[in-house]
Amino acid sequence: MRSVTVVHCLIAIILASVMAGVTAQTYPDRPVKIIVGFPPGGSSDTVARIVADKLTASLGQPVIVENKPGAGGVTASEWVARAPKDGYTLLLATAGHSTAAAMRKQLPFDTVRDFTWISTVTTYPFVIATAPNAPYGSLAELIAAAKRAPGKITYSSAGVGTSHHLLGEWLNAEAGIDLVHVPFKGGTSPLTEIVSGRVDVMFETMTLTLPQIKAGNLKALAVTAPGPVDFLPGVPAASQTVPGFVLQSWLGIAGPADLPPAVLDRIGRDLRAALEMPDVRKRLADLGGTAAPVTPEAMRAQVEREIARWRALVESRKIERQ
Repeated sequence: MRSVTVVHCLIAIILASVMAGVTAQTYPDRPVKIIVGFPPGGSSDTVARIVADKLTASLGQPVIVENKPGAGGVTASEWVARAPKDGYTLLLATAGHSTAAAMRKQLPFDTVRDFTWISTVTTYPFVIATAPNAPYGSLAELIAAAKRAPGKITYSSAGVGTSHHLLGEWLNAEAGIDLVHVPFKGGTSPLTEIVSGRVDVMFETMTLTLPQIKAGNLKALAVTAPGPVDFLPGVPAASQTVPGFVLQSWLGIAGPADLPPAVLDRIGRDLRAALEMPDVRKRLADLGGTAAPVTPEAMRAQVEREIARWRALVESRKIERQ
């Protein structure tokens, strides 16, 4: 009986290997989806469409961006974690994936093990911005105003547990102030609320804010880069006012856990080749980012480091988990 069981196991392993080989040889033979956890028009959606355009050309099949907003990106991550492990459903992962692991008491997936990490696409700092007519013209003035009126100044984010959210909480902790969090589902809603004056401050990516700053619709107070950035001349680094306040965010591509190695290699190779293209690098730079191709191993290690960092921050600052 035992020998029969062993034989059955060997047959199952051989069949799985054969099917994986068939999948790899024929991939892709139908459209591929990139799932984005935020509405159309936001930074994640914009970058996903840049990637989709290039992968469509290299893979020879349509690569379609599908928006599944909700829960600060968790809805999209869950969708991909539960998708077939065949490379036809991918995730536009954000740095909020790591913050969710720190902020959420429970998640419907394992933040690291339930995904195949393929490559980061771009890295970028955040901008702290207000409406052009806001009464503060610098981060120092914003902090001073917040100290005079604790609990009165609001800031927007792309959802509870996102990088935007924790960045605001981090500033609260470091500067000894009490900005009030107003979460959205991403997209352009935070921008609309800032311009209208219904929300006071936004912590947002360069992708969404840079064109609006250049058009005069937003006023940049500071950037979270290690120093001033060329594409926002005259805007200081936040660390000049709050020492150590530096955050480089990212967007990347992931899939469900255990993608067939050949499928992973194909997607990764084509994605990293796209990120070396001058027109892609320029488009990302125009959005305030830097192309950032890496290996799957490097991306996984980055996610693990950031989860540890945000968990330490949440614990040390006693930020309430959701």
